[in-house]
Amino acid sequence: MGTKKQKINKGSPDRVLETKRKRLLFLARTEPRKMVLYPLVVFLLALLILAFHPPEKGIDLKGGVVITVYHVSASPDELESYVKEKTGINVRAEEFKDPVTGLSGIRLYAPAGSDYGKISDAIQSKYKGADIIPRVVDPTFGKIAQRQGIKAIIYAFLGMAVVVFLFFRDPVPSATIIFSAFSDMVIALAMMSVLGIELTTATIAALLMLIGYTVDSNILLTTRLLRRKEDTVEDAYLSAVSTGFTMSTTTLGALVILWLVSTSEVIDNIAIVLIFGLLADFMNTWIFNAGVLRWYIASPYKFSIKLRRGK
Repeated sequence: MGTKKQKINKGSPDRVLETKRKRLLFLARTEPRKMVLYPLVVFLLALLILAFHPPEKGIDLKGGVVITVYHVSASPDELESYVKEKTGINVRAEEFKDPVTGLSGIRLYAPAGSDYGKISDAIQSKYKGADIIPRVVDPTFGKIAQRQGIKAIIYAFLGMAVVVFLFFRDPVPSATIIFSAFSDMVIALAMMSVLGIELTTATIAALLMLIGYTVDSNILLTTRLLRRKEDTVEDAYLSAVSTGFTMSTTTLGALVILWLVSTSEVIDNIAIVLIFGLLADFMNTWIFNAGVLRWYIASPYKFSIKLRRGK
């Protein structure tokens, strides 16, 4: 009877949760200084990458010419080489598939001021049945879109910071949440630079979404540790990390599937930026933020802050 009862309990939710917590126990017992140090090193490396090699701006931010070509019997590399040879214009080509119509084609990207008529004539001279649709983005409109995108990120970040501070009313945990979100964005931008992903209105939208995604897990952790119902900080941390890992892993899995099945460059770029941002958030929330909070909870200085708040 006892053996049978043990077998039944092995598959119970409590037993599964206990197993998961044991696997994460090494994080709860890591020295807080080390938990803070490693993410800071990664953050500084990301800043160095951005300082020396920031991500390239897309045409919608810097202006340029986009030429969409349908019904052309050539690969993107072949068409790119041919146009460069015939026109002397430095273009970049990529294949795409329209998610609405299902049609495949090639997009050519040329610098601002390029003669799109010259490019179209060169393509028509060799590929008679090609359908060509040019689109010109004026540099002035690109600069406007760039300024609006930067403003949107700054305002969203400030709004998030105000809400976080009003909720916790404690400078150290609030500042840690804000820094973690900022670090996630910096690391995502650095990975964009490394992988050659352009900064466009789509990737700016992804960075805005990243603020919401990453702050959720930080608020979960901070709330569980500062207002814990468990007996120890370690128990509260393990409870939070178990829930938070499930949340973030679910989102991460959905984004990976989206990236794998998507045929749209815009959706691909949004998914990739969010994937790298969420991976950075694993580190910044469950290692950096947890390390700061563990140090803060054990520190006597927090009591003076609470007294000034009237508690």
